[in-house]
Order: sequence, then structure tokens, then C-alpha cells
Amino acid sequence: MTRRFYSAVSVAATGDGHAVLLDGRPVRTPGRAVLALPTVALAHAIAAEWAGQGETVDPKSMPITRLANTVLDGILASPGPVADAIANYAASDLLCHRADWPADLVARQAAAWDPLIDWANRRFDIALTIGAGVMPIPQAPATRARLSAAVHALDPWTLAATHMATTVTGSLILGLMFADGAIDPERAWAAGQLDDLYQAEQWGEDRRPPRRVPRGAPTLTRRQ
Repeated sequence: MTRRFYSAVSVAATGDGHAVLLDGRPVRTPGRAVLALPTVALAHAIAAEWAGQGETVDPKSMPITRLANTVLDGILASPGPVADAIANYAASDLLCHRADWPADLVARQAAAWDPLIDWANRRFDIALTIGAGVMPIPQAPATRARLSAAVHALDPWTLAATHMATTVTGSLILGLMFADGAIDPERAWAAGQLDDLYQAEQWGEDRRPPRRVPRGAPTLTRRQ
């Protein structure tokens, strides 16, 4: 953290989009690029993070700024590896890995996740395979190819948000639904946390076992 060095926070249009200004000077990324945002709404959201700082500036309390830094300093120049990392979740998508007991959990997963699988099958003309257990479930090459193509078609800003949604939930389908505007953040989060919530109901918040994470799920270290 550093001591706050500015008083006024504002937003101004630039040739590259919308910039956040601190006392009239543009915010820059760690890589020294001007923090130029593609929409005024995003610029105002980041401006609010800067305006909300106290006597010190804490980057950990500014997640939207950090995500924008990731895009401008990394993803814009090389989106391919990020898209590949997201697309790899097709082999371990949370929604495809089902419990085979107890019966109430099986029913709860089906009720919450089957409509999401149906959406993906219709949207991308695929047939996702569903199975039980934590080992990767093979998907047809055509299915993986179409999901990968959908990810690689995303612009860098949407790609960054999709990466976050996918890694937080463990589901490529939820990430693509979020990118497509087919699901709101609250519903996506609830779908991704279904197993955790069920276990918390059974074991209690302080005693619940670690979350079941499908093996083989890739990780991506993001630039801060």
C-alpha cells in the first residue's frame, strides 16, 4: 500500500476510450500504459474504486482496476494463452461432474445444472457428456473445438471477465453464459457454489470438507 497522493478523481474521453484521471492526470498500469477503458461505465466503476480509497491506496481493494491492468498489460498483446486456458476447462467443467449420491444432492445438481447444460448444447450446437466423479470427462472433439472457437472469438475485455467467471466457478459453461449475457452474476455464483452450499448444510460452515475440485482444471496466474 502507498499513501494516497491525489485529491480529485474524474473520467475523461480519450482517443483510446475513457481514462480515469487523478488530479487531472491519467492513471497508468504497472506497465505504464494509460488506463483507457472501452466504456464509460467501466471507467466510472474504476474511478469509484480510486475515489473510495482512504489515507492509503490498497490495490487489493480495487479488483476492477487490477482486472483492467491485466487486460492492458497482458491480454491485449497476447490473448491466445488466456483463451487456451479457459477452453481447457471443457475437459473438467464443474457442471458435467455429478454426484451419484446422496439422492437429494443428485436431484439438486440436476435441477440447477441441467438447464445450463441445455443452454450450452443449443447455443453452440454441441452434446456435452455428463458423468459422475472427479476425473476429467472426455468430451467429443467437435464439442471441444466449438467451445474453444467461442472462447477465442471473445474480445480481450470480455475474455478477461470470462476467465475470471470460469476460474471462480470451475465451469467453462458458466463463463460463456456470463460472457453471452445469458446469466447474471448471482445465479452464476450460486450454480458454481452448489456443492459447497450443500456440504455446508450437512457439515456446518466451520466443519465442511474441502470443496471437490475436478482434477485437471488449469490455472492462470494473472498480472496484478
